[in-house]
Amino acid sequence: MRNSIWSLLLFTSGIFMSFSQTKGIEKGTYLSAAKGQKIKLNLLDDNKYELVFYTGGYEIKGDSLVFSRNPTAENRFDLSFVTDKKAKNIKIKFLDPSYYSFYIGTQNGTEEIQYQRISDIKTKLDPEWAKTDLEFEIEKSDFLYLVYEEYDGNSHLEKYAVPKDAAEITINYELEVLGDLKLAGFYDKKTNELKISEKGGKNPLVFLNEKEPQPVKKSKVTPLENQTVSKWTYPGKVDYLNEDFGTGVAVDTAAAAVVDYAVDPNVVKFDFKLKIENNLKKAIESTKGASTNKYLVVLANDKNKLAKQSFDAFVKDQETQTGYNMYEAYNPQYDVFNYYLAGADDKKWLKNNKITNDPSVVVLNGNGDVLAVAKSDLSDKSYHFNYYGDLYRKLLRADVFVTIDKIFKNKKAADADLIRAFNRASVLESSYDYDSDYVVTEDNPTEFAITKTAVDKKEIAQTWKKLIEAHQKDAKPNLYLVETIVKEIKNQGFTKQLFNEDRILNDTDYLAIDYLLKHSDAIEAERTAFNSKEGEIHTLGNVVSEISSALQQNTYISQEGTSGEVNKEKNISIYKKIIALGKGNFESYRNYFDYLSQIEDKDGSNTNFLKDFSSYFDSNLASEKGSPIEKLDVIYSSLDATSSYSYDGWNAFKDYHSNLCNSTAWTVVLKPQNASFIKSAIVWSEYSLVVTKNNPYYLDTLAQLYYKDGQKEKAIATQTLAVKYLTPEVEEVTASDIKETLSKMQNGTY
Repeated sequence: MRNSIWSLLLFTSGIFMSFSQTKGIEKGTYLSAAKGQKIKLNLLDDNKYELVFYTGGYEIKGDSLVFSRNPTAENRFDLSFVTDKKAKNIKIKFLDPSYYSFYIGTQNGTEEIQYQRISDIKTKLDPEWAKTDLEFEIEKSDFLYLVYEEYDGNSHLEKYAVPKDAAEITINYELEVLGDLKLAGFYDKKTNELKISEKGGKNPLVFLNEKEPQPVKKSKVTPLENQTVSKWTYPGKVDYLNEDFGTGVAVDTAAAAVVDYAVDPNVVKFDFKLKIENNLKKAIESTKGASTNKYLVVLANDKNKLAKQSFDAFVKDQETQTGYNMYEAYNPQYDVFNYYLAGADDKKWLKNNKITNDPSVVVLNGNGDVLAVAKSDLSDKSYHFNYYGDLYRKLLRADVFVTIDKIFKNKKAADADLIRAFNRASVLESSYDYDSDYVVTEDNPTEFAITKTAVDKKEIAQTWKKLIEAHQKDAKPNLYLVETIVKEIKNQGFTKQLFNEDRILNDTDYLAIDYLLKHSDAIEAERTAFNSKEGEIHTLGNVVSEISSALQQNTYISQEGTSGEVNKEKNISIYKKIIALGKGNFESYRNYFDYLSQIEDKDGSNTNFLKDFSSYFDSNLASEKGSPIEKLDVIYSSLDATSSYSYDGWNAFKDYHSNLCNSTAWTVVLKPQNASFIKSAIVWSEYSLVVTKNNPYYLDTLAQLYYKDGQKEKAIATQTLAVKYLTPEVEEVTASDIKETLSKMQNGTY
């Protein structure tokens, strides 16, 4: 039940309520007719009433009466669909999410579920929370997940199949609620409905006498899964319920089992087991052999006679937590720590590594390098050891520094090792807090001390340059090198990760871009499989779009004051190579036009830009080759998933093209140097009005082009329309200019 309908919980009974003595109200039971609200109103003798929200059984135990609520598998969420085969995205209308902890997830096939917190979306779209309902768009998906996270740690999760042609989904929900009611009611003779509301008549509940015929209920959408999950989570989710807001209280990481109400009773939580080796060498080898970034946690606790018992209990808890994260099948993404209890044979190793405290927790990488040490027992650090923990991110970073340092010191390091070292640095989370680290102090002596290793920036740059040069003649691409190049040219790579610096593209970057373009077909053919590598996380997009994005980002970085100047000629050269190779997709053209439109030719014209735009228009948009809307639809359907317009939606994509055609045509109006393009500009301007009708800005552009082309009567008629379609939203100065232009055309002074 929604918050706006009183915030009720449990049931209220035996409370006096005064009805107006309207004819038609009878004693007896009335049933709620409101959607999703299962409420009974019992009008009893002696002017008593009952509002019944919960029903169940009871048991008498001595002087105690124990109630048990009937278990229910009914849906918390109530969905309705609107279908439209032409819809590109799905509009979500979430009715009054209030401040409850809701999440929405989408999934295609068996891909990872992508979750968003509803309140985050609400805050972004409606910062003042002025609107009751929340409306937003999502991409087309096969499945929709809805989650209500309760304060007791349990979460209610429902999974729905989404119709292929779904255009709109309305989501309502039913929560158990409570409150101190100020009620009044009246009987509607026309509909035989009893309407009960709070004082003021807002948000009434509608009841029908159970003796009356009940309205036919629409069939509900049935979820594919219906679960209550303890400590539900997903990759990257912030734990709002258990977050340590500076209290220093450790969170228990042992997860409870999943209570599954799915149709299939055989679905169970994955029973994950850790393999505990009996010596340190085997434990390190087992960690190194993992396909994912995995670390070995070593406990040295020789003085504690119960260390083995405590260690075994800790391992069992970690197995439960990891198995919970994996749900129903093994997933190496969450299997990131191995554990080992040091014994008498390991005393020499501990001494050599200066591990003198007892107890101590030591974290190693797969090569046996020490990455972190804490003067502590395992049980005190249990909340650190999970995939989502802050420690894991710090270990990844420390591991990168240690690995690069060792490889650079090894003059015989293999080429493949260098590539993987650069790649591992590049794929670190770009949002990493560079200044945040654990600090061991007198007040906090048990904190982890993270291994710090300095790397030489000049040596890094020289090694990277030699690596790129050495691979120019490759017959086929190395996808790890490709991903590293993409990250580096987008200022998300190893330079950013190791030194926290933004920079302008240099000669090595342009050489690396040539490598991407040379192998673009092979990369596109292989990148899906690369992104799906088991135990690894890759997000390599279409390289042409990635290159275009990098060039665009470098322009912004330069404008924001980073030292160095963008090499305009080289950037233009890259765009032209993309177009010449026939790889000019929408994203590359969009960024190219945005870049090129800001650059004048030596004679003050925009000839280079207008020529390239004309080629794009003729090849992709020209009306004589088909319906403009249908042609745009083809381009839109081919967008890469990383395109901003795949998120912004069809209307934004359509408006972009109409505005692009208008703004390009406007350069011909403004500059006499562009006069040779008047005929083409008229075609572009006419196109903008086919896509976006009756736009006064576009009509003004077209009218002035007609006039400059000698079509004066047509110009006046078009400018008259521009004035006609002026709205209050048009700036006052612009509106005056449009009206003045019409007057000049009419009196021959234009």
